[in-house]
Amino acid sequence: MSRDPLVSVIITTRNERENIAECVERARKTLEEKGLNGEVAADRRDAEKPLIVACIPAYNEERTIAAVIIKTQKHVDRVIVCDDGSTDLTGEIARRMGAEVLVHERNRGKGEAIKTLLHRAIELGADLIVTLDADGQHDPDEIPKLVAPILRGEADVVVGSRFITSASAEMPRYRLLGTRIINWLVKRHARVEVKDIQSGFRAFTRKAAEAALKAEAKGYSIEQEQLTLIARAGLRIVEVPINVRYKGLKSSKKTPLLHGTELLAHLIRMIVEQRPLLMLGVPGTLILLAGITSTALLIYHFNTSRYFSIPLAIISVGAFTSGLLLVTTALTLYALTRLTERMKG
Repeated sequence: MSRDPLVSVIITTRNERENIAECVERARKTLEEKGLNGEVAADRRDAEKPLIVACIPAYNEERTIAAVIIKTQKHVDRVIVCDDGSTDLTGEIARRMGAEVLVHERNRGKGEAIKTLLHRAIELGADLIVTLDADGQHDPDEIPKLVAPILRGEADVVVGSRFITSASAEMPRYRLLGTRIINWLVKRHARVEVKDIQSGFRAFTRKAAEAALKAEAKGYSIEQEQLTLIARAGLRIVEVPINVRYKGLKSSKKTPLLHGTELLAHLIRMIVEQRPLLMLGVPGTLILLAGITSTALLIYHFNTSRYFSIPLAIISVGAFTSGLLLVTTALTLYALTRLTERMKG
């Protein structure tokens, strides 16, 4: 597979330690020869059209960020990039390409980067907000398809899906399996009827973005928490097919095991918070009953044989204490959840 001209330009200038301004200028010329001019779409906007802002979280994406920005500028009015503690030229290239760059001094995770971007987009008065990745796996030319249902008044959030008819995504098998498992768990327990829970290519209305900002996740689990919050708010979620590219892109910054563990841990936390009586109260009650039963057996054996079983005593105390702690935690979480819902209502 041939290398993208933009990639060649940036790598060459990087290795030769040339000035970044020259690097970006060469990138501009290369892309303009391909018909991808970087004129800001704001010039074409009039007062009657909604303000569309693109938000791009980025961490060490100097090889792809310029092309992503230039292609995105063709379809939106403003591009914002969050440089999440990059150690390369990501932020400088994005700035030279005409994007507004928000900087995290250290890497804080994709979730924090997206929240920073959404805050800024809302401050700018955005009517529609589009999020996409900086590594080139999402095609900015599909932005019109993504925002169309919102412009027609059919949706509050549109998710670019890899798993519906006519979508194209040559996803590695291990990633496909993990993604489908997470999607099934979220749909079953969080009641979010979306086939591609983890897609980061999305469009939001301002109201939906404000709901998504309540997400607490700092990492990749931000996507599933956002959709859960948006669904709970009663907002409409629609999916459209997209094409996603994996070949030729660098692998995820986290290993598949760490990535999957993070998503599962966050999902479990969400389920426990949403259904504490079921997830903690029921097991706690069963363990508490086991502790009471073992205590009764301990007393019975002592009364009949005058033998005090230390192992059985340890089991009794452990089960009784653990069960009581789980039941107490479940009731406390349930009370807090109800109180929070009443305060929001």
